[in-house]
Amino acid sequence: MACPMLQEYPSYLHIRDSRQMVWVVKGNSLIAVPSSNNIKPVILSLIACRDMEFNKEGNGTPHYLGIKDKNLCLYCTEIQGYPTLQLKEENIMNLYNKPKGEKCFLFYRNDEGSTVVFQSVSYPGWFIATSSEAGHPVTLTKERGTVQSTNYYLEGGL
Repeated sequence: MACPMLQEYPSYLHIRDSRQMVWVVKGNSLIAVPSSNNIKPVILSLIACRDMEFNKEGNGTPHYLGIKDKNLCLYCTEIQGYPTLQLKEENIMNLYNKPKGEKCFLFYRNDEGSTVVFQSVSYPGWFIATSSEAGHPVTLTKERGTVQSTNYYLEGGL
């Protein structure tokens, strides 16, 4: 069932963690690197899912996450028995316009103070995470509050 109150175009936002790590696309992966003038970080495209089946109370709002100006979206799949974050060639608006939500592409967005957390809809309890070390892929983790960051600052994009 569609919700008429949702926006019909993505928000474009810069994303960084508390260590000032930003995301860049390298090959087919998202990599976390320190923010600097030499780095052109991705601008995240976010749009809420219209399928109300995934709007479970207390989990946050399910969103599709994409990379602005690229036909890439974040999705979750299982590799060698573990949930894994991947980039897949997909137009975020094609996902949005489908009457049924694409679970593997959805992430619950929760606000925690001035930060947001993204939890996989396909793999409850697994969160998007960046390593404390530069140059490592953006991944999924069950461990919050450890060496990996799971809380992000979102700021207006272009």
